[in-house]
Amino acid sequence: MSSSTDTKVALVTGAASGIGAAIAEQLARNGMSVLVSDRNEAEAHKTAAGIRVQGYVAEPLALDVSSPECIAAAFATLKERQGRCDVLVNNAGIAKTFPFIDFPLENFTATMAVNVTGTLLCAQHAARLMLPRHWGRIINIASVAGMRSVGRGRTAYGTSKAAVIGLTRQMASELAEAGITANAVAPGPVDTPMTEVLHSAEFRRTYTAAVPMRRYGAPADIAAIVSFLVSDQAAYITGAVIPVDGGFMASGALG
Repeated sequence: MSSSTDTKVALVTGAASGIGAAIAEQLARNGMSVLVSDRNEAEAHKTAAGIRVQGYVAEPLALDVSSPECIAAAFATLKERQGRCDVLVNNAGIAKTFPFIDFPLENFTATMAVNVTGTLLCAQHAARLMLPRHWGRIINIASVAGMRSVGRGRTAYGTSKAAVIGLTRQMASELAEAGITANAVAPGPVDTPMTEVLHSAEFRRTYTAAVPMRRYGAPADIAAIVSFLVSDQAAYITGAVIPVDGGFMASGALG
């Protein structure tokens, strides 16, 4: 089925702000009906309203991806209201930093529950709705931290994003025959509310110096590659992991 034949329904998790909000807006601009999902329902309402003001189609959806019950309820609501899910962007994620030797088990477990298990469960629910139409796109937002170590303290975050990359490849191999592609986008440093809190001024200077383009990315940079991957032009791409990082993964020591 061509994605140009009718209006597609896209669900973006963690879409109230930052990268998720930029992706939701871009997909709405592309003509999709977008569900702006987030555990912060009030902010999801604001983001969806901002998209609608521009003349596009968006609705908020309360979704805490750390809760299997909440995920099941959200997809039941989606099925009842829209009857379909054509695009899923697993963007919701959390991160905190602690020294490896003292890394709290409760934070490690919480990070895995959101970043990995939440991604798995959302993808399972979405794929079930994609199967009848034999067309679907699943995009998992990973990180360059899942491809190499990015500074100290990221035991849970880096490990979770490495797991997301492995999970994406497994999805791709099992869902391809059903007409569903699964790909991962691995952002480098991006200006978001989360990095404003997580990245100290010193870390920001160090990270920027390691990026050949010498700057942080913008949420729109990530939204652009997601926009391509959900299109018909990317129909033969699945199981890919695409860094969007200003050259960070490609470079070694910079002079």
